[in-house]
Amino acid sequence: MRTLSAENITGAVKKLVMEANTDLGADVVKAFEKGLKEEVSTAGKAVFESLLANQKIAREEQVPMCQDTGYAVFFAELGQDCHITDGLLQDAIDEGVRQGYKEGYLRKSICDPFTRENTKDNTPSIVLVDMVEGDRLKITAAPKGGGSENMSRLTMLTPAAGKQGIIDFVVKRCEEAGPNPCPPVIVGVGIGGSAEKCMTIAKKALLRPIGEKNPDPELADLEAEIIEKVNNLGIGPQGMGGRVFAMAVHIEKYPCHIASLPVAVNICCHASRHKEVVL
Repeated sequence: MRTLSAENITGAVKKLVMEANTDLGADVVKAFEKGLKEEVSTAGKAVFESLLANQKIAREEQVPMCQDTGYAVFFAELGQDCHITDGLLQDAIDEGVRQGYKEGYLRKSICDPFTRENTKDNTPSIVLVDMVEGDRLKITAAPKGGGSENMSRLTMLTPAAGKQGIIDFVVKRCEEAGPNPCPPVIVGVGIGGSAEKCMTIAKKALLRPIGEKNPDPELADLEAEIIEKVNNLGIGPQGMGGRVFAMAVHIEKYPCHIASLPVAVNICCHASRHKEVVL
């Protein structure tokens, strides 16, 4: 059994949330460059040029790449032989968020759903925990903006709907979303599980690096078919018309009940922010 202090977790999370909001991943930057080459509209090309300039400024000047610094979402893989001391995992992460959003001058966006009173420190965070083998703790911070999160949808298809039903639902959801999620986007799709599992794997699908092929050939083919249809909608970057609405479609699946075919869509804006650490 290995021990890990809550204080160490807090310090790591503080750093993660600040880095995630100021340092966009290399895979996303490459996707911007690819989009600039492939986009056919003048307005769309200008959007990609602005995004490339914006991420450079954010990284060099250590300022948020977007004014919406997101709901603090974390995926944690907790080794079964790792024991956290001096506090709870949720509390340690929340304290890291509290410190990071204050010291990094990141916008606090979390409020009571009824009164709309702001919690003033961007907590509580969302912590999704998987128990794994080993004695380490892996934490992935994935701040999620409100505009793109609002475009999330879950449907419970009949099993008879099959792949075509899945394709139709995802493409329709992107068409309905239009410019609202700040395209170019990454489209996360969850297939199977229960309702809550389906939504979770749709969001987790967003963590796969852009350009990395799905290891499941069947899902890889489905991703290719959906992104072609989505980009043929003509929505384009920032909804200004053009070819590149989605930079990627990422799909994850999970076994489901014989009576169900859950499908979830979780769209991420161009600020696809995530950083990870292993403690």
